[in-house]
Amino acid sequence: QVQLVESGGGLVQAGGSLRLSCAASGLTFGGYALAWFRHTPGKEREFVATISASGRTTSYAESVKGRFTISRDNAKNTVYLQMNSLKHEDTAVYYCAESPYSTYSRSPLEYDYWGQGTQVTVSS
Repeated sequence: QVQLVESGGGLVQAGGSLRLSCAASGLTFGGYALAWFRHTPGKEREFVATISASGRTTSYAESVKGRFTISRDNAKNTVYLQMNSLKHEDTAVYYCAESPYSTYSRSPLEYDYWGQGTQVTVSS
């Protein structure tokens, strides 16, 4: 049974930093692309960042480029999202997702497994 568990969310002031983690179990972690998405009530789920199976290639939403960094540790079955210079508009529930493919995608339709989400709140 595949399970993704996010952690690291919380309340932070604007300009601050948080590091999200997503621990995976029940799958061959190193063979698949991973991504972070976020959701705010009243809006569609939004792509944030994605990383290929090897970790060599990444892609970011324009709104987070230069502030967020996605990385993975295949030995620990964990994907991370380092978030710096946080803004109030980054407030959302953040989800990690696992793809059945090794190459990354920005579309949530390409991801089979999802975590339960972790709340990030940025106070202005």
